[in-house]
Amino acid sequence: MTQTPTRKPQARAEFKIPATHPMVMVLGSGDSLLRVIEEAFPAADIHVRGNEISATGETAEVALIQRLFDQMMLVLRTGAPMTEDAVERSIAMLRANGNGNGTGGGGADGEAVTETPAEVLTQNILSSRGRTIRPKTLNQKRYVDAIDKNTVVFGIGPAGTGKTYLAMAKAVQALQSKQVDRIILTRPAVEAGERLGFLPGTLFDKIDPYLRPLYDALHDMMDPETIPRLMAAGTIEVAPLAYMRGRTLNSAFVVLDEAQNTSTEQMKMFLTRLGFDSKIVITGDVTQVDLPNGTKSGLRQVQDILGDVPDIHFSRLTSEDVVRHKLVGRIVDAYEKYDSAAEADKGRGGQTGK
Repeated sequence: MTQTPTRKPQARAEFKIPATHPMVMVLGSGDSLLRVIEEAFPAADIHVRGNEISATGETAEVALIQRLFDQMMLVLRTGAPMTEDAVERSIAMLRANGNGNGTGGGGADGEAVTETPAEVLTQNILSSRGRTIRPKTLNQKRYVDAIDKNTVVFGIGPAGTGKTYLAMAKAVQALQSKQVDRIILTRPAVEAGERLGFLPGTLFDKIDPYLRPLYDALHDMMDPETIPRLMAAGTIEVAPLAYMRGRTLNSAFVVLDEAQNTSTEQMKMFLTRLGFDSKIVITGDVTQVDLPNGTKSGLRQVQDILGDVPDIHFSRLTSEDVVRHKLVGRIVDAYEKYDSAAEADKGRGGQTGK
C-alpha cells in the first residue's frame, strides 16, 4: 500500500506597507528585492497588490517571510537602506534564528542567535562624508560589540570580512568621542623581507606600500584634509610593527593588522605595549601566513596562550561574513576545502608509508 506523503500545514499572511514608505523602498528598484525573497522561498506564493503584500505556503516559511518584512520595515524606518545583500543576510539570520522566533539556531562558536537583522543592520559605528559604516553580518556585530566590552580583541578571519575596516572605524569613533587621545595603526612589513634594502627612497618610502591599505581606510572615514595635520601632531600614527618596541601606549586605540605575519616574540612584544586607558584590536587571517619556513605565527599560537585570559576576546569571522563580491566567499570556501583535502591525503599517506 502506497502511503500518501504528509502534507505540511499551509498558512497565509498579509501585511500592509505604510504610505510613508514608497513600495520601491520595500521591493527594490525593478522589484530587485522582491526577486531575492522569491528565490529564497521558492515554495511560497508572494503577491503584491498596491501597498499590500500576501504570502501563502508552509506555515513556518510564511512566518519567516512575515518576520522578514517586519525586520525590513524596522530597518527602513531608521533611514538605513535595504539592499539585495542586506535582504539575503537578513534571511540567513532569521533562518539561523529558528525562523525568527527567538529560539534555536546558533552563531559562530555555537552561540545562540538572539540579535535580529534590524539590530545588526542599523548599528551605526561612524558617519563620514555622507556614508555610514555599520556591521553587515551577525558576526561583524558581535565583533564590534566585543571591541566595546573588552580591552584586547582579536579579529580572526579570511580576507574581505571587514575585520580591519571595522576596527579602524571603532578607532576613529573612539578618537572623535574623546575616549582616547590618539590612534596607532601598525602592521608587520614581512612581505618586504630583505628586499626593503633594494627599494628606492627613504625608509618611509620603502615601508609606505605596506601601510597604504591603512591610509586608504583612513581616507574613507575622515576628512582627508585633516589627516596630515593629525599625523603631524601625533594624534594619528601609522607605522610598521618594529616601531612599537620599547614603548608604552597610553590613552590610545591601537590596531595591529596582518597579525598572522608576526612571530611569537613580536606578538608578545606588541601585547606588552598596552598602557592605561588604551584598547588594542589585532586582526589577521591564519590561512595566509607569509613568514619564512620554520617561523611560527604569533597569531596562531596566541589563541592557545591567551584563550582563557579575562578581558581578552577572540572574534572569529568566516566566509559567510565576506562583504566583498559574493565570489570572494566562494573562493575562500573552495581554498578551505582544497586545504582540508590535502591535509587528509597527507595524513593517509603518512599512515600507509607512501
